[in-house]
Amino acid sequence: MFHTNSYFDNYMKQTHPNIMKIADKIRKGQILVSDGAWGTFLQAKGLQPGECPEEWNVTHAADVYEIAKSYIDAGSDMVETNSFGGSSFKLKSYGLDGKVTELNKAAAEISRKAAGPDKHVLGSIGPTGKILMMGEVTADDLYEAFKQQAVALEAGGADAIVIETMSDMEEAVAAVKAVKENTGCEVICTMTFEKSGEDEFHTMMGVTPEQMVAELSDLGVDILGANCGNGIQNMIGISRQIRKANPEIPILIHANAGAPVYHEGKTIFPESPEEMAEFVNILVDAGANIIGGCCGTTPEHIRKIVETIKNRS
Repeated sequence: MFHTNSYFDNYMKQTHPNIMKIADKIRKGQILVSDGAWGTFLQAKGLQPGECPEEWNVTHAADVYEIAKSYIDAGSDMVETNSFGGSSFKLKSYGLDGKVTELNKAAAEISRKAAGPDKHVLGSIGPTGKILMMGEVTADDLYEAFKQQAVALEAGGADAIVIETMSDMEEAVAAVKAVKENTGCEVICTMTFEKSGEDEFHTMMGVTPEQMVAELSDLGVDILGANCGNGIQNMIGISRQIRKANPEIPILIHANAGAPVYHEGKTIFPESPEEMAEFVNILVDAGANIIGGCCGTTPEHIRKIVETIKNRS
């Protein structure tokens, strides 16, 4: 359907409160800060093993809101949604596959309330856990699942979708296409890389940063990057490889708070906010345009990143 400019402008004002896109801000020279961990934060608030995190969007909405708001209060320019496992495939294991739209829309509404009209909401979409090469699903199955999730996130107030923790290129492609073809959201895609040698990285399925850039740039992804699997030091090498492969595309990095350590029956991420902040300027120099955190990071980690970037400016 063709829309007039006035129609489109009104639509954008209603569904995407912040008209300037993230990628446009980066092109104007801004270094932006994303949020930190969600899963470990939910566990700290009482999420039990075997409990569905996305169901908390309706059963513990106040707790979910507190997480999102804590990152905004720490200075984040954007905040994700509690929807990482919100696909029909993931929710089916909890008997909640009939609530995809409800849970994802609620996730975005909560983060939009926390973010207000001036900060960005990144609708989080994680992998389905299904492997295409094993014949468990088809590319069309994945596309439809990602489409349902993305449409619901946009309806709830997300102005960008972050497809994250991907390892399989075919699944990432299906997700990117589903978002681009069915929403007006900016599309971000991050993959999780493992270090395999000196400045050599690949995903669990063998995808390198260069391959990610080559394949997904052609699909019109707005922002690329990496999340999880590495502390901030390894993310420097990954950022350099992405930047070498494409000098222009914006890069988002969500690093863990160091490598996980098993201590007294718990998995902890030992890197302090101060330790993580020490590498922020090097990461920016390596090409990163948006820096946030993944597993183990807290609002205090984000606050230190914000401080470092402001001092850099």
